[in-house]
Amino acid sequence: MRTNQIRQQLHEYIDSAEDKKLKAIYTLVENDINDEFTFSDEQKRELDKRYNEYINGIGENDTWEETVAMARQALADRKTLK
Repeated sequence: MRTNQIRQQLHEYIDSAEDKKLKAIYTLVENDINDEFTFSDEQKRELDKRYNEYINGIGENDTWEETVAMARQALADRKTLK
């Protein structure tokens, strides 16, 4: 079943579900609905610092390709450790 079909069936079901079942479904997804990611003040300061370094040409900056290569290498290294 495709995702759009699942969505449609869920919408139809939720529209007519009994209160008890609706509350049970909500309980399953409540954390996902209410979770809003926010950065801590320390994380914001670090991001600001890195952004300013980037804008001013200070520090190390990797291309997307270099970043992907490093991530793939790190993943390969982890697999060999297991």
